[in-house]
Amino acid sequence: MKSKLLHKALLALVCGVMFAGCSGAPVKETEQRSSFKIMYTNESYFFRQYGDLFLLQHPNIDIELVGTNGINAGENQDRNEALVDFIEKEQPDVVILSMENYQKFVAEGKLLELDTLIERDKYDIESIYPALIEIIKEKGDGKLYGLAPSFYGNALFYNADLFAKYGIEVPHDGMTWQEIVDTARRFPTDGDETTRIYGFGSDYGVSMLDLAWSIANTHGLKYINTDTMKITLNTESWKQAFKLAKDAEDSGALYNPKDGGFQGGTMEEYYQSQAFVMGRMAMTVNGSYLLSNIKEAKNALKNYNSFQVGVVTGPVDPADPDKSRDIYINELFAIRANSPNSDAAWEFLKFVNGEQFAKVKSRSLNNGLLSRMGISKEYDGVNLDVFYTLKPNLDGTSSMDSNKIPGDFLSQYQPIVDRELKLVEEKKKTIEEALQTIEQEGQAVLNKAVKDEAANKNGKQDDGSEEGEDTGDNTE
Repeated sequence: MKSKLLHKALLALVCGVMFAGCSGAPVKETEQRSSFKIMYTNESYFFRQYGDLFLLQHPNIDIELVGTNGINAGENQDRNEALVDFIEKEQPDVVILSMENYQKFVAEGKLLELDTLIERDKYDIESIYPALIEIIKEKGDGKLYGLAPSFYGNALFYNADLFAKYGIEVPHDGMTWQEIVDTARRFPTDGDETTRIYGFGSDYGVSMLDLAWSIANTHGLKYINTDTMKITLNTESWKQAFKLAKDAEDSGALYNPKDGGFQGGTMEEYYQSQAFVMGRMAMTVNGSYLLSNIKEAKNALKNYNSFQVGVVTGPVDPADPDKSRDIYINELFAIRANSPNSDAAWEFLKFVNGEQFAKVKSRSLNNGLLSRMGISKEYDGVNLDVFYTLKPNLDGTSSMDSNKIPGDFLSQYQPIVDRELKLVEEKKKTIEEALQTIEQEGQAVLNKAVKDEAANKNGKQDDGSEEGEDTGDNTE
């Protein structure tokens, strides 16, 4: 603790260098001190990302950090339950939550409502990404219980020079997956794997399964209904997603290196393996950090051939083109209800979601996109407005309660999927036949995993008794 106080004192000395607001009269020794406790995964990263800047502006507030890396679910406990136990034990004033946990904590009355504090302090939330505020309020039953300094969002990037070279119309906002695949197929497919042009891909390659999964995510499809614990792959929507992915793969337009892409090596070798970064891929769906990769490659590689980068919104679900399921809130900051240090905690939330903090962090894209708008308009010459255009839609696979799925299920399920899709690629099965088999065999594996998990939670061993069979049947 002494080292933290010394660290904070040294930071306070250079306060005036970074923030003009700290250049006033020195803090009086009699000034009232306060503190708050916050939960976070990594202490050094927290202070580098948030804490140091906050202490410069608030030298009279102490921060106590409790690490969350030690949260381990017990044998019959999931991670969400372990998180609740951790918070009850440590009593942090500021909690960092996922959107799913946020919604649950709001419903259980475990968070402090922020609306009254915002009104009291006339705190500006108008310039925070409105769609983000809207979705946080929606998950909070119409009220605001948390704020997110940043978020992650995907968009469709394209190489404008390649489109011009081959006389193909550039992508537009709101592209669907069908339009993206159709556009990708217009690019040539001839040439060596390491030098040819690809219509579409990702950093490490896109397989048929990868693309089908991305299409399904955009359309809000779930492969398991966690309310009924039923696998839901053998549907018309899933069939269409796999057919579109199969057509794209068969066309040769997808970047999917046989060796699996970059497996390790120098930074130069890493950049060389990135087809879009190196100007050999026409389109990719990615986050804003791709712009950082391109900028770093320019600086790191000799004779780097720069190209004009374009970014548009998409891909979108044609049934809901104004929203995106590729927007994620990584860190939602909230104050625990009945916190004895709510005033100090609120000062922290105001700061890390405020304009001054955003101005400092706008120099990089290391922690995603700033929720405070109007600060960072472009990066390396590319306009960032596209990431703020669509509204978040959290009703798809990203909001599926994965904690309901037994931990042993995926390791047994994935080999079934791989086997069946290989048969499709070898033209030994149709997509319809493969999905039907995956659903049937996968459901048997899921039923057993659910039954085994229930038996373990009840402290019983699965001995194949009649009672055990009932447990499996009840998953209907």
